[in-house]
Amino acid sequence: MAIDQRSQLSLRAAITQGLILPRPIEPISMRPMPCGSSLLLMSVLLLPACQRPESQPNRAEPSTAPDTRSASANEQDDAEARAIAKDAYIYAFAMLENYNTLYKQVASPDAPEYVGGFGKFRHYAQLYTPDNHDVVTPNNDTPYSWAWLDLRAEPWVVTVPKVPEGRYYVQQWVDLFTYNFAYIGSRATGNGAASYLIAGPGWKGDTPAGIKQVFPSETSLVLTLTRTALNGPDDIGNVKKIQEGMKLQPLSSYLKTQAPPAAPEIQFPAYDADKVHSHDFIGYLNFLLQFTQPTNPSEAGLMERFAKIGIGPGRPFDATSLSQARLAAIDAGVADAKAAMADKAKATLSSNGLFGSRAVLKDDYLTRSIAAEKGLYGNSIEEAWYGGYVGDGNTPSMIHFSKDALPPAKFFWSVTLYTLPDRFLYANELKRYSIGDRTPGLKYDPDGGLTLYIGHVSPGKEKESNWLPAPAGPYSAVGRVYGPSQAAIEGKWNLPPLQPVQTHTP
Repeated sequence: MAIDQRSQLSLRAAITQGLILPRPIEPISMRPMPCGSSLLLMSVLLLPACQRPESQPNRAEPSTAPDTRSASANEQDDAEARAIAKDAYIYAFAMLENYNTLYKQVASPDAPEYVGGFGKFRHYAQLYTPDNHDVVTPNNDTPYSWAWLDLRAEPWVVTVPKVPEGRYYVQQWVDLFTYNFAYIGSRATGNGAASYLIAGPGWKGDTPAGIKQVFPSETSLVLTLTRTALNGPDDIGNVKKIQEGMKLQPLSSYLKTQAPPAAPEIQFPAYDADKVHSHDFIGYLNFLLQFTQPTNPSEAGLMERFAKIGIGPGRPFDATSLSQARLAAIDAGVADAKAAMADKAKATLSSNGLFGSRAVLKDDYLTRSIAAEKGLYGNSIEEAWYGGYVGDGNTPSMIHFSKDALPPAKFFWSVTLYTLPDRFLYANELKRYSIGDRTPGLKYDPDGGLTLYIGHVSPGKEKESNWLPAPAGPYSAVGRVYGPSQAAIEGKWNLPPLQPVQTHTP
């Protein structure tokens, strides 16, 4: 998604190494185009994250009982609280970033990102131009459709239309933890019309008639980020037709049976970036944990440990009720977590392998947090491979693929150029903002290889078919390979280096 400026590499180092860019996936910092997030199931009363208990402890009269604990014991407790807070913040980070999207898209009708609440698709079918500044690192390959489901009362059915062969689409389903728990689309399930069931953790029914597959989620609020391939301006109508054929409905509606009792209305705590990234993250985490029950067995011990600093599903959190020493310890733990994440971000030069299911990522919460920081809702690597370059348009450059090392895409591939530091498309006379195997007139080398040119100045009329215009200054070029080969998935294939164009002097 968007490139995180805190973790940007220097241009010199990035150019030299041909590094993958931070956040090369999809736009995360957006205004009208939403980001996306997931939450579901829970039939108990939901409490706001930062709600204080109705009865506050009486703090007017200090206790006269002697303190029998030694100073060293208190210091040991605070040291433990600091260590727990560090681990808890790292654990929570991806969920908190996810909640930022959820709150805007579901709970904020006045926000430009609002999708209409739960159970409704919001589709986008547009080609971005340099005039669009609503989204950073916009993707013209696959316009987005966003939707959130609340699975607390019952499962939901997603129905997809028959998509013409040769047209790529994918529905990526993401849970509250930001794990990719389900895929529907060209690669995973094919292009045929079908209905699928998205079920929360409390559902134990049999597969209903007419349902091709059941996808269980371990959280009761979930998101789909759906992408449909767009083949140029004249293709927008076809994309809209496919998008309009995607339907969402509760299982009872699909079966034409009586609906179960509605789940209680969720009282969403207002998203506050300052609070989310302070000791008050605990209140937000407690709110979100209500939708992740029952606790995954692999996290039972972790939750017992977290409980020592007030973390638990639906528990109120009031920082003012803590001693100054305990609050300082938690604050120090948050600072420790941010430092650990910064170190990890500096060492993470590729987004590939950062995203996936719980089974793939296991309980590596630091990697999960870096994935959210570098690009929320990145595809699992078997769906899409991401890579790229940082360069300077004043230096004419080229990317040469040998015949046996062309981008290994089952569906298609592209390289999109963005200006730096703003990360928007670059205005040019050709109105060419990306280049790839679907680019009209693309010329392959006589030996079957392919050479692309990137620079501010045209490489010459005979090479302009393969030219991606760049500004007279820094840029990033993001490569996307849809349906990568096993070699790409395993890291045995990579983009060739960005190298200066050879100039011949007589």
